[in-house]
Amino acid sequence: MLKLVLIVVAVIIVAVLVLAAMRPDVFTVERKVSIKAPPDRIYPLVADFHNWAGWSPWEKMDSALKRSFSGEPSGNGAHYAWEGNSKVGAGSMEITEAAPPGKIVIKLDFIKPFEGHNIAEFTFTPAGEATEVTWLMRGPVPFTMKIMHVFMSMDKMVGGQFEEGLANLKSLAESRK
Repeated sequence: MLKLVLIVVAVIIVAVLVLAAMRPDVFTVERKVSIKAPPDRIYPLVADFHNWAGWSPWEKMDSALKRSFSGEPSGNGAHYAWEGNSKVGAGSMEITEAAPPGKIVIKLDFIKPFEGHNIAEFTFTPAGEATEVTWLMRGPVPFTMKIMHVFMSMDKMVGGQFEEGLANLKSLAESRK
């Protein structure tokens, strides 16, 4: 009986490792929203990290969140670091590309709860009297994370927060005239 249990456990472990090896080396999470505002009204809400408290879903998860700002006040070279509870973890962001009012690229480094180095991109595309805002995040998936991805999806883990953040951004931008 013990031998059978060990064989079953070994088969499960091998199956998980094989499935993990077949997972992509890069993950992508992307969400979009249409905002009834011109790009130049929305862009500053993202390009200036001081404005993120008004729309970012992570900002509301920890009332004692420690924040620090450095570098440029906004746009290229702006830097933001945070340290918070287990829901928000710790890390930093730096805007590495700012092309007003169409695109912002952010280098995103997580320290806690897991180390991760990703890229986030915001694009602002005029669409008639509205702007289509796209929030995309992509990053490498090392093998240990691939094992975790067998059981959970980055899209499901983070996608809902992107949707919440974009809804908050929409509300904030549309309320400003």
